[in-house]
Amino acid sequence: MEYRQLLQQYWGYNDFRGIQKDIIHSIGEGRDTLGLMPTGGGKSITFQVPALAKEGVCIVVTPLIALMKDQVDHLLQRGIKAAAIYSGMTRQEIIKTLENAVFGGLKLLYVSPERLFSELFLSKFRHMHVSFITVDEAHCISQWGYDFRPSYLHIAELRKIKPEVPILALTATATTDVVDDIQERLNFRAKNVFRMSFQRENLCYVVRIASDKEAELIHILQAVQGSAIVYVRSRKRTKEIAQLLKDNDIKATFYHAGLEHFTKDIRQQDWQRDNTRVMVATNAFGMGIDKPDVRVVIHMDSPDSLEAYFQEAGRAGRDGKKAYAVLLYNSADARKLHKRIGDNFPEKDEIRKVYDSLAYYYQIGVGSGGGHTFSFNIAEFCSAYHLSLTLTDASLRIIERLGYILYENDPNNSARLMFLLSRNQLYLLDNLSQREDLVIDALMRLYGGLFNDYVYIDEQLIAQRTGLTPQQLYLILKNLNARHILHFIPQRKMPYINFLRSRVDGEQLVIGKAVYEDRKKEFEKRIQAVIAYAENDKICRSRQLLRYFGETDSEDCGRCDVCLDRGQKSASEQKIETCRQAILDFLSDHQRHHLTDLDTLQLPERHLDEALEYLVHEELIQLEGSYLWVE
Repeated sequence: MEYRQLLQQYWGYNDFRGIQKDIIHSIGEGRDTLGLMPTGGGKSITFQVPALAKEGVCIVVTPLIALMKDQVDHLLQRGIKAAAIYSGMTRQEIIKTLENAVFGGLKLLYVSPERLFSELFLSKFRHMHVSFITVDEAHCISQWGYDFRPSYLHIAELRKIKPEVPILALTATATTDVVDDIQERLNFRAKNVFRMSFQRENLCYVVRIASDKEAELIHILQAVQGSAIVYVRSRKRTKEIAQLLKDNDIKATFYHAGLEHFTKDIRQQDWQRDNTRVMVATNAFGMGIDKPDVRVVIHMDSPDSLEAYFQEAGRAGRDGKKAYAVLLYNSADARKLHKRIGDNFPEKDEIRKVYDSLAYYYQIGVGSGGGHTFSFNIAEFCSAYHLSLTLTDASLRIIERLGYILYENDPNNSARLMFLLSRNQLYLLDNLSQREDLVIDALMRLYGGLFNDYVYIDEQLIAQRTGLTPQQLYLILKNLNARHILHFIPQRKMPYINFLRSRVDGEQLVIGKAVYEDRKKEFEKRIQAVIAYAENDKICRSRQLLRYFGETDSEDCGRCDVCLDRGQKSASEQKIETCRQAILDFLSDHQRHHLTDLDTLQLPERHLDEALEYLVHEELIQLEGSYLWVE
């Protein structure tokens, strides 16, 4: 079936937008393809349509579990066979999903990069008829990118198993260096890039110099109506700023990675349905969020890179209507940004100290520990060895990049439960509420093995089947747990450390130039680019961003604070020039006139003063006391 017919049949659109068609034809012809499409450009269409057109299953690699689930749900609603593999699924569920792909029961299979290299996945992958591999958020594979993830480096190894299968790489933000690096690391047979302009004609970029950011935030939200996102750097600040807004009669809530998943879902839904106007969040919020009518995105704190800023700011105005992206900035921000360099790249001695302390913490001797995994409480660890939390976290990330450990500091373990009563004992219970009955019935219908072992559960699915909200379900499960009917382990985040190699002495830790010096230099460049953007009030904001991403032939946007300020200055100068000419015409009789005689000209006072100052300074008129004339 022709691509456009598929688009009309499944999505209801008459035609493709921008470079979608070019990317689809390229991957459809079996060519390795890199697509650069800004947020809201319609990336998903570029792999979902050809996946339907081609024989076999399309493997979609993405780190965003929420996005996976969301896209799979949307595809299933359209009658497209899709599934995802993510943390929290049982082994049996994963096997069932993979075998479905092997036997041709799926057109799209979403997988996180970490899952790709399990023995289970690779053994099944060898037997799949794969149409092509899509790598979403492809900038994550580049060590020069702003969001490098080591797990992405192994994606190219899939080509060794199926060398004939083409790769489609997609990203919303990449500099020219990162574009080259992505293609090299994915072993593109030939360079092949399609770029969509990053220009957003409806988006007004603004940098507001503000000594009192909180007052400025309230002022902006009172001036610009509609849905808004406010980005801050710390979890604590999300709550504080949300409370500040509520205190000023602005409906707001907050969001960060540390919240319970049902809390995140409820807050996200309230915001998407406009029950809450403002979402105050860390950068954990936004990926895969499709709310087109966001009117303003405000950054209270400067991000670490223009890539991150562009992506987050780009969540405003995706409906094509006028919207604002505002960065609040003051003199303290440059100092904070420079400090982040040291925070992200501790001294090498500090890194070695953290590595040795880790070995002491787990009592691992030199030459042992390889392959062992330990739960990890970073606060307890830092307290025990008098280490900085920030520098320790950064050190562990660097040690991970060196290949000594796997440091998972934000895992997402699904909830699990097991019945403590037998099936017969459950049937004999007569003190259950109607809702509790509903939940138990749904559990038994959806999951097997609940009476023998712990089973991972999908709370969203159970809530949907029972007609309960996620929070109501959570409270019911907690209550059943308290009554010893079942044992419920809520979703929790249990960080862990996995020693990939046997321990070496800290002095022998090889901290290579590519992982440390080169990456530090790139990080410094990104920080400096953010500062330059914030402090440069001479060049159009849009042009600054476009130049950073390699678009050098752009024009002034006419909407940002720089362009508007320049326009106001230009209009003001024109009025002053008109005043100058009026004064010269008035004095053309070469008579001495009192200053009050100029009142007859009815010129604006502020323009009159500037015009007189200029004419006197340039000696075009003479001024003595209160009298003036032209010689």
